[in-house]
Amino acid sequence: MKKNLIIYLLGALCLMAGLNSAYSCKKKPVTPDDDPTDTTGASKDKSDVIFWLTTPDKSYMLEKPAAKLMFDATTNQYPSIVVDTTSTFQSIDGFGCTLTGGSAFLINQLPVASRNALMKELFSNDSSSIGISYLRVSIGASDLDAAVFSYDDMLNGQTDIDLAHFSINPDKTNLIPILKLALSYNPDIKILGSPWSAPAWMKNNKSSKGGKLLPEYYDAYARYLVKYIQGMQAEGIRIDAITIQNEPLNPNNNPSMEMQSAEQAAFIKNNLGPAFQSAGITTKIILYDHNCDRPDYPINILNDAAARPFIDGSAFHLYGGDISALSQVHDAYPNKNVYFTEQWVGGPGDFGQNLRWHVKNLIIGATRNWSKNVLEWNLASDPDYNPHTPGGCTTCEGAVTISSLVVRNVSYYIIAHASKFVPAGSVRIGSNFISNLQNVAFKTPDGKKVVIVLNDSEMEQSFNVVFNGKKVTPKLSAGSVATFIW
Repeated sequence: MKKNLIIYLLGALCLMAGLNSAYSCKKKPVTPDDDPTDTTGASKDKSDVIFWLTTPDKSYMLEKPAAKLMFDATTNQYPSIVVDTTSTFQSIDGFGCTLTGGSAFLINQLPVASRNALMKELFSNDSSSIGISYLRVSIGASDLDAAVFSYDDMLNGQTDIDLAHFSINPDKTNLIPILKLALSYNPDIKILGSPWSAPAWMKNNKSSKGGKLLPEYYDAYARYLVKYIQGMQAEGIRIDAITIQNEPLNPNNNPSMEMQSAEQAAFIKNNLGPAFQSAGITTKIILYDHNCDRPDYPINILNDAAARPFIDGSAFHLYGGDISALSQVHDAYPNKNVYFTEQWVGGPGDFGQNLRWHVKNLIIGATRNWSKNVLEWNLASDPDYNPHTPGGCTTCEGAVTISSLVVRNVSYYIIAHASKFVPAGSVRIGSNFISNLQNVAFKTPDGKKVVIVLNDSEMEQSFNVVFNGKKVTPKLSAGSVATFIW
């Protein structure tokens, strides 16, 4: 308890000092052999391979150990992760979180210096930042907004077929300013928009929760999504992609809306695809956005020859099923992309268990199954997991907790082990599967090799990372995660 209090107070001092580095107040100082201006660490003559480590006991929190790793050609009995740059897979769009309306509100309430320091730490590409490169936002309210809203709310019994009352003004207080600030640090951040519900007047139950989009409003809803993309573009925010509906098989959230695969296919081919085409919109259309237990859902839509040309790919969560479902959909339609767009951490959680599960299944598992991105849910919450709508998630822990200071939680480190070192435009490359040493490898646009390794056993493990016939031999304690760069 005393140790946690000390760490908490140190964090407060960092924030009050306006420091903008995630590593400015560290439990262990950077060693003289490390170059703090280089995200890969020390120069080549000092260490061939640099690695950054996070341990379940928090003794290392995305930090560089003092150990030096030099390539050699000797042999040993340890298992080997062999990295093969001649074997290439999908390109990477980025790693990040959902910037909910609630997250934007909390960040926007920080003092200006602290807010800017946090945003620079999260989104900048410099060595002191974690380089988040992909964000998901809600189209209208998600359940982690303080209140439910759409961009065209009407009084009971009223409709607005012409969308005369459409406005993205609800986003202009917090979400849009925070998005603009993020883009000021990295103009290339990809942004995915996902609706939790159509406006209630378009639905058969006239409610924000559950119900279905009435077919007579398919055209109006397609134009609603066009106006959203155009409205954000007018604010200088490019929406790279949208999903049709967050969790279309979950009518229990608030807001939420049910949409079966046949309905989604009809909406895409008859309304949304043509509306995008007519308006000259190049924003990608992504299917599904729900659990891995129903790969038949996106496959059924992709089987529709009239819908398929409008579709970029399919998105997944992992509250059900197995991450291998991404490969099942990819293998059915190899020319369509797959994405991983949401996974929550329930608070208060176990840091070590969550670190292991998320890195194994998402950072490693999703990318080894063709995902172009990995997103955690969500970016920020307060100490009581607020804000949320009535009926929204009451225990969703943010990557950071914001009150009078900023506390970095497990999702921060899960994402940072990839986002800091694997920028957009990287390509997944070959590495062999070892059950107790889960791993994935990438080649970055500037030619660096990056390998993320999880010790998924209950004991310390030594192992080799082999490249071009030479190896380094690190060791990881049980449940620890390391990112290796050379």
